Amino acid sequence: MYRLSAHALRDLFCKGEVSAETIAESTLKRIAHHDSKVGAFLSLLSERMMNRAKELDQKRKAGKPLGKLAGVPIAIKDNIHIQGEMTTCASKFLENYRAPFDSTVVKLLEQEDALLVGKTNLDEFAMGSSTENSAYHLTKNPWDLKCSPGGSSGGSAAAVAARFCPISLGSDTGGSIRQPAAFCGIVGFKPTYGRVSRYGLVAFASSLDQIGPFTHNVTDTSLVMEVMGRHCPNDSTSMDLKPEDYIKKMHGEIKGSTIGVPWHFLEQLQNSSKEQFMQAIEVYKSLGAQIVDINLDLQKYSIAVYYILATAEASTNLARFDGVRYGKRSHRAATLEEVYDFSKQEGFGREVKKRILLGTYVLSSGFQDAFYKKAQKVRTLMIDQFKEAYKKCEIIAMPTSPMTTFPIGEIKDPLQMYLQDIFTIAANLAGLPAISIPCGFHAGLPLGLQLLAPQMQDSKVFQFAHAFEKATGFTQKIPPLFDDEVK
Repeated sequence: MYRLSAHALRDLFCKGEVSAETIAESTLKRIAHHDSKVGAFLSLLSERMMNRAKELDQKRKAGKPLGKLAGVPIAIKDNIHIQGEMTTCASKFLENYRAPFDSTVVKLLEQEDALLVGKTNLDEFAMGSSTENSAYHLTKNPWDLKCSPGGSSGGSAAAVAARFCPISLGSDTGGSIRQPAAFCGIVGFKPTYGRVSRYGLVAFASSLDQIGPFTHNVTDTSLVMEVMGRHCPNDSTSMDLKPEDYIKKMHGEIKGSTIGVPWHFLEQLQNSSKEQFMQAIEVYKSLGAQIVDINLDLQKYSIAVYYILATAEASTNLARFDGVRYGKRSHRAATLEEVYDFSKQEGFGREVKKRILLGTYVLSSGFQDAFYKKAQKVRTLMIDQFKEAYKKCEIIAMPTSPMTTFPIGEIKDPLQMYLQDIFTIAANLAGLPAISIPCGFHAGLPLGLQLLAPQMQDSKVFQFAHAFEKATGFTQKIPPLFDDEVK
């Protein structure tokens, strides 16, 4: 069962060939057997999942209509609310916090009869690129347990890669879905900004954050996006668009299409990554696509712009964690001011404190014009440059990451860690839909190809990704350590 895709699993359940209870039991058994090695989950919803599975079996038995995700196990990143369940954001600050309401995406998944498995590990408050900043435990890459699964959605990526579940949700602020997807050899998708509701997502940087799925293949990505891509009145940035038939649209022909590549921007690629990227481009040529050179020279400023804007927004969003309203409250505080100070000192980890300090600095009097406002202007110029690039091509291809995954603890320089997102940040700054799809291996470790489309053309991303998937078959690869049936 662990080899089955989400849509295959759903079809088996709907036909009565397997029960939802069997699916749930198999999923939980596999996690119990393997997750001690991986560390993908912070908590499991075992009882909730089994009860929901029994309800689904009764629903099918009664002949009632079944949802698009009927019987499909889905894991949720632990910064997305499930009512009554823990939302820790992998932080000690929220170690006892239970969500008072459902996020919109969780409501939509359950309305379509999905089975929620549990909450996955992440970098604290989604701040990091390796899941080493979790306050609870490390998550390891299923392809090599000595290596990072990427971040910040490393737990969600590892859960899908290790075949604990066919779908998981993550959040992507600067590449936090696509980079771990590349490191773990799976599909990771960041929708157009506003296509998926952020209601119930604990905010990091509100103008950049997007919820998106990890899956084993592009069909499953299209399937779950048909469920989640809906307007939400609780999110002021949610687009009021009709749901799309992504699965139907992804089968479109790409022969004669144009793919833009910013060749000058790829100089920092390692040889192994460059080689795999070149091979991916050759695949598209063989499918009849034309490759054109595009200018994205402003993207060299993306790291600087991102770490000004993202930290500024994080500083503002995390101000609510004051030790008074919810979360950790220091027991050694004697005054109200000490409650604020000591609670944050004791509750937040080092990376979160660092980003709060940086964000507060760039917003402070005397520096806001020099840093924050200038970064916003450069962001606008980047958006305009993408618009110009799309006049020459239908879609843009880039590597997802400049390298394969790295050993846990190897990267100690924070600037070196930030550079992991050099190719992914631009999509968040411009609000573009972007996907990472497996495109090969180096020394047994996966590499990802990234595709970016204009805003609101998410279906175009699926179309080009699906064509590549059919031509290569990399999405069918399973980490050898986890290619086993748990009895």
